[in-house]
Amino acid sequence: MNANRKIRAGMIGMGMIFDDTYRPFFEHAHAAGLYRRDFGLLEIELAAVASRTGSRADKYKKDAGSKIARFVSFAGTDATQQLLKHGVDAVCIATPDDRHFESARLALESHKHVLIEKPSVLKLQELDILDALAKKNNVLAKIVYHKLGDPDHKKLRTHYADGNLKHVNNGYCTLLEPKSISGSQFAEWIKGRNPGTYVAVHYIKLIDFTFGQSTPHAPREESVTRSVTTTLDWRLARITCNGQRGIVGPATGNTWDSVQTQIVYAYPDGREAAFDIHTSWVTPDNFPGYVDQEVQFRFDNGVWSAHQRKRGVEVTIENRTPGELKNTPNHHYNGSFLEPWGERSQRGYGIEIIQKFFEEVAHVEHGGPPALRSERLANMRGLTYNDVSADRNTVAIVQAMEALLERQAQGQPAGVVEVNGSRGGLVLLTPGKADATVLYAERV
Repeated sequence: MNANRKIRAGMIGMGMIFDDTYRPFFEHAHAAGLYRRDFGLLEIELAAVASRTGSRADKYKKDAGSKIARFVSFAGTDATQQLLKHGVDAVCIATPDDRHFESARLALESHKHVLIEKPSVLKLQELDILDALAKKNNVLAKIVYHKLGDPDHKKLRTHYADGNLKHVNNGYCTLLEPKSISGSQFAEWIKGRNPGTYVAVHYIKLIDFTFGQSTPHAPREESVTRSVTTTLDWRLARITCNGQRGIVGPATGNTWDSVQTQIVYAYPDGREAAFDIHTSWVTPDNFPGYVDQEVQFRFDNGVWSAHQRKRGVEVTIENRTPGELKNTPNHHYNGSFLEPWGERSQRGYGIEIIQKFFEEVAHVEHGGPPALRSERLANMRGLTYNDVSADRNTVAIVQAMEALLERQAQGQPAGVVEVNGSRGGLVLLTPGKADATVLYAERV
């Protein structure tokens, strides 16, 4: 393999998300490279990692052996800065959500392509900065929304884009995580956080991307540089949010067990669509699946219901389920398989979505003549499923949710955030109070 045809990757954060998705991607890329006709065969090298203590990185390096190239591990308060000086081309960020912005900002200022785990950031003000930096420094800034790669969700969008399902009116989504998420795996950063920001964003983005944009002419397969033409059919109107406390933290504190969010969009003809999203991270650990995920959307001419956990597979193994293994596994997201030809593989849409980012970077840097790089960059930015420029509604909802929960923790529940009204882009209103709090002054 030509050593010049290489993308050197940096990884910030070495926790559960790295192990579930980034690790199998980097190991497969190390063994097989990355190939697509437009950019040819490329080497993807995990060159450096950054974490708070370095302990997980050291253990992974020891356990992985020849499955991965020898990478450099940086730890401590300046780990990100050290990683960026190491000569990486692209940076993946899988830290807790309230730490995304600073790492992404530093990487973009260093002219690196960036992939950020969801949610990208917690405020529109931060999103504006990242978007401006990416444009200024001619690099990609993308977000991991792996549920958009779920086969069920792709089929839903296909039906809607093709006009089989007409005019969504309302919907309900739920995603319930086990107690082990809040009590052990993420216990370090759980204080003051909520499961809505952590996982509701999957469905917030799914709704905004699937129903808020029409795709009258999808690009043909051979035109890899052409992005889908999209037009906005509705606008975000208002957000409300409530939460419960008392299990993860005190009942009067600011750490949340579960969150219920309602999002309302307004159509140009005056009709509205409302979506309720329920999330928690206090489901009992002996629950028969890893997470409980369900969606239902109602249209003028139909109903779509999907249970992301129960996909027709149920298994019971004495003394192993539902503890070590689960009764209702999701093999689509990330599964380990013994292939018929003897190879062991790990694949699924959680891994594929990371590969797509590196394909987009490879297309920009190696997909044609250097003189046309700016054209290729613009085409990849036009992919609204993961670009920061298309994340405004999602981040606006996250920012509203955070503000509403903070206000509830202060003893003032039942607020509502108005979007793009006469007082500003995001304005928090509290029942019984005349004053309004402007969260974001510009239009969302």
